[in-house]
Amino acid sequence: MRKLALAVSLAALCAVSSNAADTERNYVVPPAAGTGPAAPFSTGVMVGETFYVAGHLGIDTATGQAAANVDTEARLVMDAVKHTLDQASLKADDLVSVTVYCTDLELYDKFNAVYRTYFHGHYPARAFIGVNKLLRGAHFEVAGIAAKEEPGVRKL
Repeated sequence: MRKLALAVSLAALCAVSSNAADTERNYVVPPAAGTGPAAPFSTGVMVGETFYVAGHLGIDTATGQAAANVDTEARLVMDAVKHTLDQASLKADDLVSVTVYCTDLELYDKFNAVYRTYFHGHYPARAFIGVNKLLRGAHFEVAGIAAKEEPGVRKL
């Protein structure tokens, strides 16, 4: 019975994978920094009805580094995610999954205090992962997956 369930699961996965290849993709591309080329990644990619948000940092635009204050950095990183969602006509409440990378797990409560203010109602599924180091001296990096809620979809 277990082998049958595994075979059915693999067949379903293959069907999803082949459909994904046929799905149109739309990209949110970061602007070029100064006169240099644009970064070698997209800040967001829409595949079908799912939007993938690349990892964002809470960067102070004046210095190009992470904000000096942790609360400000948390707000800036969430604003960056929100800005990318806005470009796809989505909002924070459309996030279904969020991954937060953090260089100091003692900042969990501080990050959550800011994070909560971006949602109205239910929160997305989330992972909060401790890492050794992030680019530009950041304490937080946030990535996510969003999907527009369709009318009539039953909530669990």
